[in-house]
Amino acid sequence: MNYLEPTAKELEREAATARRLLERVPEESLGWKPHEKSMTLGRLAGHIAELPSLIVPAVTQDELNFASGAYVPFAPTKSAELVEKLDQTVAAAVEALKQPIDEENLFKPWRLSNGEHVIFEIPRLAAIRSFAINHFIHHRGQLSVYLRLLDVPVPSIYGPSADEQM
Repeated sequence: MNYLEPTAKELEREAATARRLLERVPEESLGWKPHEKSMTLGRLAGHIAELPSLIVPAVTQDELNFASGAYVPFAPTKSAELVEKLDQTVAAAVEALKQPIDEENLFKPWRLSNGEHVIFEIPRLAAIRSFAINHFIHHRGQLSVYLRLLDVPVPSIYGPSADEQM
């Protein structure tokens, strides 16, 4: 039995919703941000598009160390790049989640660090759920607010929105 296959199905469902939001990101507003402390629309949307890629190291490695230089934030210059990147990262994540994994390995520690600084160390399964999927959903919610503030119609997410019925 593959314990991560239901997680792959969940990611695919959540990504379909994220895709509908990313398709609506106005290219002319990529540099816009709602507050001086906020990310720009382009950075936030790019982050959403790249977040599923974090599942691959959570499944295949014992640690992701930002100081290694392997992670470079995605910086879109065109709105079309967002959906393309999301499709790529989701496909890679789903592939990783569908690979056989020893159940015991799901509960071994997984670490996120930056050089010698350990950001967190939690069981691999918790890293997949919280660091990747919950993080993805959280920022997708932020994006829906950004779109609302830009007067872009917000799609249905878990139920109807003010702009779209299910």
